[in-house]
Amino acid sequence: MQPFTQITGPVLALDRADVDTDQIIPKQFLKRIERTGFEDYLFFDCRYGKDGEPDPNFELNRPESQGARVLLARRNFGCGSSREHAVWALENYGIRCVIAPSFADIFHNNCFKNGVLPIVLDGSSMDELFRRAGKGRYELTVDLDACRITDAAGLSIAFTVDESLRQSLLTGRDEIAQTLRSESRIEAYERRHADRLART
Repeated sequence: MQPFTQITGPVLALDRADVDTDQIIPKQFLKRIERTGFEDYLFFDCRYGKDGEPDPNFELNRPESQGARVLLARRNFGCGSSREHAVWALENYGIRCVIAPSFADIFHNNCFKNGVLPIVLDGSSMDELFRRAGKGRYELTVDLDACRITDAAGLSIAFTVDESLRQSLLTGRDEIAQTLRSESRIEAYERRHADRLART
């Protein structure tokens, strides 16, 4: 997992609530088992028309959203099915941070397992971010070390993240990698346990 310390980049402002995982990555693309190559399928049904051409009215296709690193959304982002592919598609595209008032629990957990930072902000902070993003191409800096969101116009918003999850992103270690750090202690315990069993 790629570590997350600080990113700066364009914002994709998706001003809608209850964006579910089927919208993020439609079910027909779930047959692939690799974790890469999903960027072209991100928001596929909204992103492309029936003729296969990009819909210029969809936010991701607008010039100001190109190269987006941060996604803004409204409440309950990532609801619906538990597909981890939704986070893979966001990360593959280049989006490393999603900011919303609330997230579906499973999606929220999947973000931390795949190097994407989900940030929960209150409604007034979200309104201000959407207001600024509505003026055209807009960039944010998200600093996980300082737990702060800033822009070039003086915006500064603090956020909180569970410390263990924060450390996981900062170091780029998922749950398996964290466990393997204790491999020698695990092996020592297993040897002691095997010895006890042999003596009984």
